[in-house]
Amino acid sequence: MRIDIISAVPALLEGPLNHSIVKRARDKELVEIHVHDLRDYTENKHKKVDDYPYGGDAGMVLTPQPIFSCIEHLTAQRSYDELIFTAADGKVFDQGDANELSLKTNIIILCGHYKGVDQRVREALITKEFSIGDFVLSGGELPAMVITDAIVRLLPGAIGDAESALKDSFQDGMLEAPVYTRPASFKGMDVPEVLRSGNFKKIEAWQQEQSLKRTKERRPDLYNQIKKEY
Repeated sequence: MRIDIISAVPALLEGPLNHSIVKRARDKELVEIHVHDLRDYTENKHKKVDDYPYGGDAGMVLTPQPIFSCIEHLTAQRSYDELIFTAADGKVFDQGDANELSLKTNIIILCGHYKGVDQRVREALITKEFSIGDFVLSGGELPAMVITDAIVRLLPGAIGDAESALKDSFQDGMLEAPVYTRPASFKGMDVPEVLRSGNFKKIEAWQQEQSLKRTKERRPDLYNQIKKEY
């Protein structure tokens, strides 16, 4: 898989891409991640990539020229399955989206910044738009990292135990059951006996029960959807 990320502030992306699971996946050559500085593609002599919006609104807007130039440069070299824009008014990114995108070959993620991006970019180039929640951030770099991390950890070989990813919250529409590790007793708090029993049938039933309970308490919207399906 190859992921190209386009940003007006590429330095914001350096840390998350060079640590933990994403770094290991890059080292194993499971994924190529390339960051592109939008300023490298502007024709403005002062390297500007933003301008004032028409209509007199406050704030600045990313201009179309450097974005079109960057994307045209990339798409001239290879075809892309999706061109994603991180937008506050986009669809809220979820595990299903991560699963779907992890099966793609080439993806571009365009990070919004300032007040946003010229609408013509969205209409002419973008195939999917994602938000990571009902709040506004300074730019799309953090959402781009969230999306990238969620995708990369699903790639075969990215994490040591592939089954672990399949049991994550949201994979089956429910939240994950509580998890415990050693010691069995800590400050008077004990690990549930069933988890120490070695009876995997009982453990699985307990985990399913706890998963449903936690989903009902914390995400009634998901729980109600599960009830509709079954």
